[in-house]
Amino acid sequence: MILTGPTGVGKTELSLDLAQELKSPIINADSRQIYRELPIGTAAPTAEEQKLVQHYFVGSKSVADEYSAGDYEREAITLIYNLFRDKDILLMCGGGMMYIDAVCNGLDALPKVPKEIRQEVLRHYEADGIEWLRAKLEVLDSDYFKRVDLCNPQRMIHAIEVSLTAGLPYSELLTGKRKKREFDIIKVVLNRERSELYNRIDSRVIKMLERGLEEEARSVMQYRHLNSLNTVGYKEMFSYFDGKIDKQECVRLIQQNSRHYAKRQLTWFRRDNETRWLDISKYNKDDILSLL
Repeated sequence: MILTGPTGVGKTELSLDLAQELKSPIINADSRQIYRELPIGTAAPTAEEQKLVQHYFVGSKSVADEYSAGDYEREAITLIYNLFRDKDILLMCGGGMMYIDAVCNGLDALPKVPKEIRQEVLRHYEADGIEWLRAKLEVLDSDYFKRVDLCNPQRMIHAIEVSLTAGLPYSELLTGKRKKREFDIIKVVLNRERSELYNRIDSRVIKMLERGLEEEARSVMQYRHLNSLNTVGYKEMFSYFDGKIDKQECVRLIQQNSRHYAKRQLTWFRRDNETRWLDISKYNKDDILSLL
């Protein structure tokens, strides 16, 4: 079972209860909680929560490591087949859209992007913004440009990097072939009434700051050029450290961009007709667990 949903919806708390009911570990599917240096800004499961239930892919990599959705697919699928030797049901939890898709459908074999290309694309993005990404992608791959979310810099950056590496348009490397998995998959999208979700996101940002988000961001500032730090919460903090915005504006932007990210996640999930939706604002926890 895959438990997913937008950031701030309440996946972590519910997954702990559900994992104990199912007697399953939790396979994390969040593309940033995998980095050990970012526990606060990614709302990673705490040490206490990880003692309750065994977690995989939490804090297992460094922000300095090169790690892709393709790497995650290989490692996660190997782990899943190994765990199924002793388990009948496994729980995966997270909002990493590409990570979940990698496990459910598999990814196309794409060339490994050299560090130089990755750094060059990121440098242009930081200097010239999202408009540079749009213009560059339209030149390199006009077909993908027409269908990609032009408000999603991560997707455009990935397509540009792969196109430059392969010397071919990114879209030409996408086969659309789905890989056969030897297990059944149930995907459940947790959701809440929009205003409630946004209030939870805003409150969570304040709690992150109280827990030390600013200090955490300062500790990884030397890696700010890496893709692992091209992340909501840290990008805004780096602008604050650079003197481009004040602290109040930094907090406002983290909240705003977190809400925008949640909206993009919901749009992604709605495109998948194999998901089951559960509005957890309508039920108490016991009823939610019973429904699941």
